[in-house]
Amino acid sequence: MRNHSVTYSPFQTQDATFQAVADPTRRAVLDLLRRGSQPAGAIAQAFPVSRPAISRHLRLLRRAHLVREHREGRHRVYDLNPEPLRAVDSWLEQYRSFWTMSLNNLKSFVESEYAKETAQHSAGKLTRKPSKGDR
Repeated sequence: MRNHSVTYSPFQTQDATFQAVADPTRRAVLDLLRRGSQPAGAIAQAFPVSRPAISRHLRLLRRAHLVREHREGRHRVYDLNPEPLRAVDSWLEQYRSFWTMSLNNLKSFVESEYAKETAQHSAGKLTRKPSKGDR
């Protein structure tokens, strides 16, 4: 039997975060929790799926450390923990830079092509001789 030790790895947490936010229902739960703490029952009522399904989504979000759970009397209350989303934001930042640069290059290209066409069009009007149809 192999010794399986459990260690904290930022990459495991990052993977769990990406897996958690890959599901639209879990993203909707996170959006709901942005407004503030919610009891599990209120979260479940906000969705057209069964309570056990929402419980599974909440468990996965809890394991990914995206939500925190605490008890208030008989209720389990969930809070958003946005910290793991920083890893997602950091990863996306590379692509934001890429797209910003690409879109700026595209803008420059389109503007230069437009300027060339405008110049050619203006030059064509000045050098063209009027025809019989223009009179």
